[in-house]
Amino acid sequence: MTSHSSPAHFADRLLAACQHKGAPVCVGLDPVYERLPASLRSAGPANPATDAQAACAIIAQFCFGVLKAVAPYVPAVKPQSACFERYLWPGLEVYHRVVRQARELGLLVIGDAKRGDIGISAEHYAAGCLADTRFADLGQTPGPDALTVNSYLGPDSLQPFLNVAAAQGKGLFALVRTSNPGSDALQSLSLSDGRSVADAVAQWLAQVGSAPNCVGAKGYSLLGAVVGATKPQDAARLRQLMPQQIFLVPGFGAQGGKADDVKACFKKDGQGAIITASRSVLFAYEKPATSDWQGAIAKAAADLKGQIAAILN
Repeated sequence: MTSHSSPAHFADRLLAACQHKGAPVCVGLDPVYERLPASLRSAGPANPATDAQAACAIIAQFCFGVLKAVAPYVPAVKPQSACFERYLWPGLEVYHRVVRQARELGLLVIGDAKRGDIGISAEHYAAGCLADTRFADLGQTPGPDALTVNSYLGPDSLQPFLNVAAAQGKGLFALVRTSNPGSDALQSLSLSDGRSVADAVAQWLAQVGSAPNCVGAKGYSLLGAVVGATKPQDAARLRQLMPQQIFLVPGFGAQGGKADDVKACFKKDGQGAIITASRSVLFAYEKPATSDWQGAIAKAAADLKGQIAAILN
């Protein structure tokens, strides 16, 4: 297995990986069985609802093919746990196999689970969704390098995740300003002091993430922030409020975010954010339709890399 022990701090590793691959980009793994290549589905069940294990075997084959296609171009992937969890334990097994395979290919893995709770429940989530496993009977089963978490329960909900992250060289990306249209109903609300709810979350996130055991050698915290590409009007302000946070920026591509929209997420030196695209890369073989699905995905990943590299040069 590829070693991720040096440098140990997640933010340092992520920045180094982005520099090595030539652009701070990430491909989301959100497999939808009905949209998988016909050549794969022909060997699987006609109705995935009737045979979860057979469906998961096809999903695994697809995901492993995606990983090999994008590995030359991107530093990180972001598997969406919901796409696997819907198939219950066969899906969860595939999710963990995908995490392991990605790490063996030298990719950093951001587990997209958006977990959030308090106390002992948060400790369980941190152990099950982020930590490297210590179950001897399961063999070497690493957790992801980082995890998305829901920060809207308050700072205490993040502490169990921070404990695991600091101890194991992992990272977190906490929700601050999300890309979905309905987020405005909460995150844009004005507080009595004039700040928005998202601004307030950003400020305490910056404070929590500034603890000495959170900040790496390059000045960034292991506690990052999710800031959507579809909210460019807020990105510059949030960048000022969270100078030590790496932004995980979803919403690029299929959700409408464009290259110019994400510029404000970066600092002047071109660091401080990683741009993620999912459907626009994952299903690139649909338009135009082609049987070479891995080739289409590889080209889309290369295009993603080129678009983001261009705005940072």
